[in-house]
This record gives sequence, structure tokens and C-alpha cells, in this order.
Amino acid sequence: MDQGEGIIIRMTKLTDSSLIVLWCTEGAGLLKTVAKGARRPKSSFAGKLDLFVQAHLEWVPSRRSDLHTLREVEVHEYREGLRKRYANMVLAAYFGQLLEQFVEREHAVPELFDLLRRGLSHLETEEASRKGMLHYERELARALGVAQEGQSAGAALERAFGRMPKARQNCLDLLSAS
Repeated sequence: MDQGEGIIIRMTKLTDSSLIVLWCTEGAGLLKTVAKGARRPKSSFAGKLDLFVQAHLEWVPSRRSDLHTLREVEVHEYREGLRKRYANMVLAAYFGQLLEQFVEREHAVPELFDLLRRGLSHLETEEASRKGMLHYERELARALGVAQEGQSAGAALERAFGRMPKARQNCLDLLSAS
């Protein structure tokens, strides 16, 4: 069994009773787990699995795929403040989409975990802003080694990886007044 600290960046229904949970972890990078029975009322995961929750998790590695079995979750940070403003949730989701699109699965980059943690903590207490979004993109481009002097981080990421998440334009439109 493996373990580590992680933040949930996506959850998807797998069956009537199970979820697929995508984590950004400190020591294992992006990690996809199945939470068997998580949608049942008396599940041991009840109240523990939600977007942007930071927790200590334990999982059993799969020998056949990249979908591992989640065994235990101990939540450290629920981030209730993040849920108070729609724009903050949209921007937090965009942060997760950037990682999901640009970072190789199960390749540990602790600096990216820390960037996500700091970005979410900021959004928990401050209003989402265009400035904050562009700062996150700059830090991500720098951490991934694609930042270019005199070029926006968004353009550098797009040039390096082919495209940006579709949610970027939604965030820019939503935050245009910021």
C-alpha cells in the first residue's frame, strides 16, 4: 500500500456506488484512484471526498492500469471558504485542469503540488482575479520549464503543449472586471 498527501482536482462517477478521484499528490504526482462504494450513504469515504479537499490518502497500486484503489482518506483541509464565491470555484477548477492537461501522470513534481496548494489557499480567503490567474500560469510555466522572457505564460504554455484548456477563456471572461 502506498500513501501520501494529495488534493482532489476531479471526481467522476464510475458506477452507481463508486467514484474515480483524480489527485494531485506531493510524492506521486497526478494519481487516479477508484473509491469503491464512495457513493453509498454509509461509506467510509462519506464527507471526505470533495473537490479541492487536501488529505492524507492511502491506495493500493494497480498492476494492470493507472487506476489505483483508494483505501483510506484523512482530510486535513476542506477549504470551505473557497466555495463561497462562484468565480473562485471556476478559477480553482481551471488550476486543476492546467495540471491535468500539462503534467504527466504519476510523475512527482512537489513544486506543482505546492503551487496548487498555495493557489487554492489564496482563493479561500481572497476573491478570484485575473491577476491571480495570470500569476498561477506564470508560476506553472516556470515550474514546467517553458517560460520565455517577453512572452505571456499562456502563450508559452500553449506553444509548448499545443493548446490551453477551454476553461481559460471562460475564466478570462468571468474575471475581466478584476
